[in-house]
Amino acid sequence: MKILVTGGMGYIGSNTVVELINRGYEPVILDNLSNSSKNVLDSIYKITNKKVTFYEEDCTNEKRLDEIFKKEQFEGLIHFAGYKAVGESVEKPLDYYYNNVLSTIILSKLSKKYNLKHFIFSSSATVYGDQPSPLKESMPLGETTNPYGESKKISERVLMDFSKTYNDINIVLLRYFNPIGAHSSGLIGEVPKGVPNNLMPCITQVASNKREKLFVFGDDYETKDGTGVRDYIHVVDLAIGHIKALEHDKKGISIYNLGTGEGISVLELVNTFMKENNINIPYEIVERRKGDLATVYADTKKAKKELDFETKLGVKEMVKSSWNFEKNIK
Repeated sequence: MKILVTGGMGYIGSNTVVELINRGYEPVILDNLSNSSKNVLDSIYKITNKKVTFYEEDCTNEKRLDEIFKKEQFEGLIHFAGYKAVGESVEKPLDYYYNNVLSTIILSKLSKKYNLKHFIFSSSATVYGDQPSPLKESMPLGETTNPYGESKKISERVLMDFSKTYNDINIVLLRYFNPIGAHSSGLIGEVPKGVPNNLMPCITQVASNKREKLFVFGDDYETKDGTGVRDYIHVVDLAIGHIKALEHDKKGISIYNLGTGEGISVLELVNTFMKENNINIPYEIVERRKGDLATVYADTKKAKKELDFETKLGVKEMVKSSWNFEKNIK
């Protein structure tokens, strides 16, 4: 089965491409390289011994995408492509709405035109807003705190309405929690451009002396140790979740959380990293960031029941693989 993977050179996308190849699929990558590197193709080849067709293109270029769809005759697509920095989205809201929402609209139009059977969408737990955890798929969409989250929420609504007019497609909205970790080969992982927005790259950059220390935003939350609690999922488990969604051959729209169902605090993650990798991470407690929530973790029962999806890799594998990848970054 030939599958278009938009944003397939990125952190989650590249790991998913590897898992697609491992399971006999034929992925085709489309990426504008705005937040990734063409070197990822070499890493995918080293891991899988397979060359992947790659188009350097933007998902908002409808004319060019139409040509690619016509040529490749995809059976399905996984849509990762999108801007994802929360802080930047506040500074550049129009860029986020234009890129993230328009790309979803264009891909929906082409999916219908070329009779695709599967559309897997990379969404986010941010669409729940500030609601008590565990977060369930049956909850109403919450009030988001930034344009990034709002762009995901609007895209979900676009796909929900689209599914009502195109009944022959399996549309799956996957709401991610906090992906960390890297491929066991140490060849593909998270390489943020500029200042990292996520916790794990900040930790690994301190470990590799690229940063002097880690800043922990707040220690006065109502949590076990006062620091924020999140549901961290290994990126390889997350990638496998997309395969499960692809193989969930159900017409219409489905929504699933992809997480572990367990919350880990910032300091628990830092301490586990130090213990498992035998390396010290100096940190400083600073003020909370505006918009950060105390506790966010998933209810995973629906994904387990309907997709037969359960995470296999724990926090030890997450921190070890993250450090292994960081050491390989040139």
